[in-house]
Amino acid sequence: MKEVISIGYINGIEDTIRKRVGKNVFCREYRSSIMLEGLVNNWEEVVKAGYIAAKSNYKGVINNLKYTDMKEIKYSKPKERDLSLEGKNYNVIIIGAGIIGCSIARELSKWDISILLLDKEEDVAMQTSSRNDGMIHPGFAPKVGSLKSKYNVLGNKLYTDISKELGVKINRCGSNMLFDKKWVKVIWPYIRNKSKRVGIEDVRKLGISELKEIEPNISEDIKWGVHIPSTAVTSPYKMTIAYAENAINNGVDIALNTMIEDISVEKNKIVSVKTNKGEIKTDLIVNAAGVFADEIADMAGDRFFTIHPRKGEIILLDKKKGHLLNSVIGKVTIGTNNSHSKGGGLVKTLEGNILVGPDAYEQPDKEDYSTNMSNVNNLLKKHLPLIKGLNRTDIITYCAGSRAATYKEDFLIEKSEYLENMIYAAGIQSPGFAAAPAISKEIERLTVQVLKKNLMVKKKEHWNGIRNATPNMMELTIEEKNQVIKKNPNYGTIVCRCEGISRGEIIDALKSPIPVRSVDGIKRRTRAGMGRCQGGFCMPLVMEIMEKEGHIPFKDITKKGGESKVISDKTKNNDEVEIHV
Repeated sequence: MKEVISIGYINGIEDTIRKRVGKNVFCREYRSSIMLEGLVNNWEEVVKAGYIAAKSNYKGVINNLKYTDMKEIKYSKPKERDLSLEGKNYNVIIIGAGIIGCSIARELSKWDISILLLDKEEDVAMQTSSRNDGMIHPGFAPKVGSLKSKYNVLGNKLYTDISKELGVKINRCGSNMLFDKKWVKVIWPYIRNKSKRVGIEDVRKLGISELKEIEPNISEDIKWGVHIPSTAVTSPYKMTIAYAENAINNGVDIALNTMIEDISVEKNKIVSVKTNKGEIKTDLIVNAAGVFADEIADMAGDRFFTIHPRKGEIILLDKKKGHLLNSVIGKVTIGTNNSHSKGGGLVKTLEGNILVGPDAYEQPDKEDYSTNMSNVNNLLKKHLPLIKGLNRTDIITYCAGSRAATYKEDFLIEKSEYLENMIYAAGIQSPGFAAAPAISKEIERLTVQVLKKNLMVKKKEHWNGIRNATPNMMELTIEEKNQVIKKNPNYGTIVCRCEGISRGEIIDALKSPIPVRSVDGIKRRTRAGMGRCQGGFCMPLVMEIMEKEGHIPFKDITKKGGESKVISDKTKNNDEVEIHV
């Protein structure tokens, strides 16, 4: 939408915002978006104004509103600076190594082009891609006709083959929408028809007896349900890592601890990016920077949207209660109006834990991963009663993540309107993980289309989409375990007792194509430290293996990268060290 919308129209939006939010809000047109400027009382009013503006016919909302007592937010940055990337040239630079960036890297690795995948964190899947429930949504929740709906349904189906190719298991356990009032069955025709319209197959209405065949421990308050069999669960961080490893094995370069600091543009074309490791020339950028996608766009003078981080908290329950749940469940409450969240529920993970949540609320800090006890209590109160036998004492830990929401509440999968060589995979909030395989294929198509204008681009003659996964000892039979241990005794030494993770699996993680330098990096690949004790017993052993097999000095090992050093210094003359967990 490049035509100018009338002054009267934008003044009308401004008047509405001033009446409902505050008098010091000013609206103006910027290219095909609406820009908000001025001062309001608090963060909640910033968001409220953004949503009012989003109802307009403008393509996007650029929300530059400030608020009283607004504090500067400092985000994590890599501390190292060098010139290791100075002067390098890539056909494509992918910014962001979450599930979206890594899946795009794998799809583009099919082509005979040079590709760099970069991220400011020390590992892939460090932010949203390791801070979600791993649910492969069926695609029912998004608005019909939205990009969310389109790519969710397609992505869900693609995961069957992706799982086999990358060696990361998925479990199509199905999901169950629960209702505690019989009269609500009047909405069943709507559910059935919407499912058919978006392409979700075999959706069934269940009576309480049928529901109890799937979930025998369901609350007595539940009267009926809707079963969606295509819903699946997997490990979101393992899937992201697998995508990245396969991409690297097919020729993609990866640069971690690498942050974009500026983007050089000449005549509506990006020519290079400046990073903490030097300036890199490029023919094209794919912006898959998650919650920072709007800031990357701004660096290139191409911002047409604002990301407002939507936080969600998740509670992890002990595996010992995993047998009480077989699928994904959530109670549907008629009459609530929260179109920005699917409401959360209980998720049976691939590994056997139960996840509670997530919830959803807006916050100004894109990297605030703290948890709030009031929110945790609300999640427990809402969801634990759905399954008989779950208690607060089953809690192992909590975590939080931020969704990269735009005010228009839809994905941005497109070429830039103003730059010749910027492609967006932005605004990817839930169900972004489920949609990733389909999004990456569309970004592949757009990227090749742009590159072919100036380059001879062809597919590789030899591309290997198969990733040979290392053994997961907990999933093997006794006979299979014995065979593996006979070949390599390291698989017979258990390091993490809670999760049954062997020394061999940790060594395999250290041999990954992606450098692993943190305890959490090992955890994401093996689950060592994810059990009841949360690494209380196995962390020193993991670190010992990291030093011996990964050649990482003890003092350089971190918990999660950056300055999160695990130990301070030696306290004795021999090799014993003081460990601070």
